[in-house]
Parts: sequence; C-alpha cells; structure tokens
Amino acid sequence: MRRNQLTFAVILLPLDYLALLAAAVTAHRLRFETLAELRPAISLLPYPEFLKAAALVALGYLAIFALTGLYTIERPRRIVEEAVKVISACTLGVMGLIIMVFFRGELFTSRFVVLAAWLLSIAYVIAARLLVRLVVRQLLKRGIGARRAIVVGGPDRATEAIVAEFARNPELGYRIVKRFPHWDGAAASEAAALCEREGAEELFVTDPDTGKEAMRSLIEFAEDRHLTFRYAADTLAAHAALMSTTIAGIPVIEVKRTRLEGWGRVYKRVFDVVASLILIVLTSPIMLIAAIAVVLDSRGPIIFRNERVGHEGRRFKAYKFRSMRADLSVGEQFGNRQEALDLERKLIEERGIKAGPVYKIKDDPRVTRVGRFIRRYSIDELPQFFNVLFGDMSLVGPRPHQPREVEKYERHHRRVLMIRPGITGLAQVSGRSDLSFEDEVRLDTFYIENWTPMMDVAIILKTPFAVFSKKGAY
Repeated sequence: MRRNQLTFAVILLPLDYLALLAAAVTAHRLRFETLAELRPAISLLPYPEFLKAAALVALGYLAIFALTGLYTIERPRRIVEEAVKVISACTLGVMGLIIMVFFRGELFTSRFVVLAAWLLSIAYVIAARLLVRLVVRQLLKRGIGARRAIVVGGPDRATEAIVAEFARNPELGYRIVKRFPHWDGAAASEAAALCEREGAEELFVTDPDTGKEAMRSLIEFAEDRHLTFRYAADTLAAHAALMSTTIAGIPVIEVKRTRLEGWGRVYKRVFDVVASLILIVLTSPIMLIAAIAVVLDSRGPIIFRNERVGHEGRRFKAYKFRSMRADLSVGEQFGNRQEALDLERKLIEERGIKAGPVYKIKDDPRVTRVGRFIRRYSIDELPQFFNVLFGDMSLVGPRPHQPREVEKYERHHRRVLMIRPGITGLAQVSGRSDLSFEDEVRLDTFYIENWTPMMDVAIILKTPFAVFSKKGAY
C-alpha cells in the first residue's frame, strides 16, 4: 500500500468538505446579496440555520463521494476520469437534496440556491482536487514522498515498459533505487543492504515469467523486510486477482498482507487516539494510586521503560509500572547490570513455563508485593495507553516482545510485526499465558489477515473478563 496515496486520500476528505461548504455559502450570497437588487428575495431560513443545514448536507455528499469511489486508494486516476466521478457524485447529491427540499419545503425558498450550489460544488471540488494534484505532482517530481522501489526483471517487454513509465510519469510515486536483471543469492544480499541503506519500501517483480522458486524467494524476502510486494502478472492471473491495476498496459498485482492497510489503517489509528485519550482520563485515578503504591513499596523508578520491537521491526520503549525490585531489573535505566541479566537467565531455566523464543517465569522472586498485585490485574500495563496515543502501539494487536526474543523468531513468526503491537489482542483474550507461543502467533496471524473494526470492539470488551479470570495470570 502506497503511503502517499493514503495521505492524498486523507487530505481530500476535509478539503472536499470545505469546498462543498464554500459552494453552499457562495450560492446563498449570490442569491440573497449579489442578485437581490435584480430580483428581491427573502430567505425564510436565517443564515446561521442555513449554515447548519449546509454542514449536514455536505456530510451526506461525502458519504456519496465515498460510495462512488472518490476516496478509493488505487493508481492515480486521470483528470477527466476524476472529473466525471465528481460530476456524478455531486449530481446524486443534489438529487437527494431536491427530494429533501420537496418533503421539507421550509429549508430553502430559492431554487437558484440549489442549482447554483450544485454547479459550484462541482467546480470547487474539482478545483481543490486539481490543486492537490499539482502540489503532489511537484513534490513527487522532486522525489518527496516517492516510494523507493527495487525492481527485479530482465530486458523483457514488460520490464522495459514499466521502468519507462516510472521515469516518464513521476506522479506514479516511484523512485527506482536498484534494478536486478535476475534474482539469486548475490542479488538478495545486495538488496538487503539497499533496504538498510536506502530504506527501500517496495519490491517490484516486472517479469511475468519469473519462476516459482525465484518468486517464492522474492516473497519471503519482502515479508522478512516488510516490503510491499508487487508483480507483473500474466493475463490469467490478473483476471483471477482481486487487487490488480495496470502500469504501461501491464497488469500488476499487489500482494495484500493485511486488511489493515488503506482506510482500515486510518480508522484504526483514529480509534486508537480517541479511545486512548478517554481511557487515560478514566484510569488516571487508578494509575495515580498504583504510582503511589510502587513508590511506597520499594525504591526505584515508578515507570519501567522496557525496550520492545514493534511495527516493521522498529524499537520503542513500552511503559509499565515497575513491578520488580530495581536492583534485580534488567534494562538501560537500571544500568543493565550483568548480574541482573544472569539471574534472569537462571530463572528462565529453572522456572520458565513457556517454550519458544518468548519466556515466562512462574512465581518470579524479583516481583515485589505491589508488583504481584498490579501484574495480576494488568494494572502495570495501564501506562501503555500513552504508547498508543504516541503511535508506538495500538489498543488491539499482537503483544510486543523484547529484541532478544525477536532475534529467536522463525521466519513465519515475523508476520506479527506487520502491524502495530497491542495492549490486548486475540491471543490475550483466548488464554493469556496458558497459550503456547505458536498458538499466539497463529491467533495473531488470524487477526492480521481477518481484521475488522467489530473484531477490535469484541476483543476490547472481552479483555476485562480475561484480566479478572485467574486463567493464565502469573
């Protein structure tokens, strides 16, 4: 999924809304101010009430815009194609408005306002979108916001056509950082270095005749490095695919890794910000009491900043109330003493209850009295609402793990790094610590591939029951 396309679509929403409001205001002033001298008219609807009505009608227009595909994240549309869509959507909107006026005649007393608002809405929305296109085009020409892509393909017709199209049309949003004529071990090593050095974001296979083994290796390479994977397909594959576009007349398919792309990603982030703010306010008394209890119980910092690995392998500090003795805790803020790390390794060997890369220590002697209580009811994790607010985490998602645990991941385990980690998740409401790591990965993968907004709501509602049950709590 191309981030610049998503950004473009997000910007269009408020811009379209302002354009629609401006069209309504202009139409009203034309009739009741500019043209009033030629043909006097009296509006039975006060101007403030007119603005409120226009604001509601504009929201209805946005819904129509969405239904007609004006916010679909896809290849850039031609100007004529987009103008036709805008005209169709605005016409549907004015038809709905006329029906509303027919049944509620008190809203408007001038047919001119309705007609003028229709024409002006088309003009203003198209003008606003053209302005955004112009700005985006100029930015992309300068390489700002362009997707850094690695292209794999020999000197065949499809490869040459696609590469030429990228060079000819910078508004497509691609900057090729390297082109490999074929894929082998040497190419993979060089491409891996490019990902580190250039920050490559996309792997583009332009040869439709790429062999199965090479394609499998390319897909694994893209998954391991969290690259968007696109490939030029033959005619049969293009017809069978759900997500295909054309570049230079060549059918191109994007392998979708999760539903949490495009507008799903926007929705989830907005939901996280709003919900985390509400939850911070609601739980602030509990956090205040927990902070005081931690201070009174043992010496050391109130907040434990634990390094974790998040979305696409990025490291961040997860906030938790300190639940262990400071002199026995592992972490940079405690001096990262070797004896503390040695003790933890010993405890994992003697009391570890979880197989796989992630450890879990039963009856950990390092945990304080208060720490045992706040862990039992997950109060220690309440500060992670700030991680959600800052964008490091989500309310729902796979649990974040420490770098030394992630280093032991097998390849298929890394799929959980495709999205932001969560405070709670499908695995947490399905057994907490009782689940094996493989079962957790299986549940998290199911969540990633089948995410819906209602799934998040259901998991959040189930979380308190999972917390207050004794199952899987240590």
